[in-house]
Amino acid sequence: MMKSYELLAFMSLDLAQEILEFAFEYDKELYKVALKTVAENRKLRPIYLERKSRKERHVLMIKALCGPALDTVTSNIIRNWLIKGQKDMLVDFLGELGIEHKDGVVDELPESVETEKLKSAIDMLLGKYPPEKVTIYLYAFNEMEDSRWSNLAEILEDDSRLELDLTAA
Repeated sequence: MMKSYELLAFMSLDLAQEILEFAFEYDKELYKVALKTVAENRKLRPIYLERKSRKERHVLMIKALCGPALDTVTSNIIRNWLIKGQKDMLVDFLGELGIEHKDGVVDELPESVETEKLKSAIDMLLGKYPPEKVTIYLYAFNEMEDSRWSNLAEILEDDSRLELDLTAA
């Protein structure tokens, strides 16, 4: 399975920028932490990044966030975007699987789900949401400590609709 920094590296630049822009707009504290962490990682002062245009700053931040040293920050940014910005997709997926949740957030996931039910839920998501966003969500979901469904991992490996551009990084 892919770590968050790998997901960011393999997604389109447009989606990566959308995710950072979401953090900038809706979670200033998380964005500040990410900016400061990227600056420290690059041995820069945060003001250097802050003086760049947002688009240029985000390109620099994305490059840094695609490294394993910043996986925790990258994970927080992606999860924040999913939970707050892609809530409808999360609600639809969990609802289709019959998993109890509150606005797409689950207290306890089942150890496994029926493969046919999972495939049906994925088909529904792909029919309703952009495939790249669905793919990122499913990889991030399966990377969570308390999920890791083996049948979801197999689907992610085998379903060509859920492929990431592995040459993008």
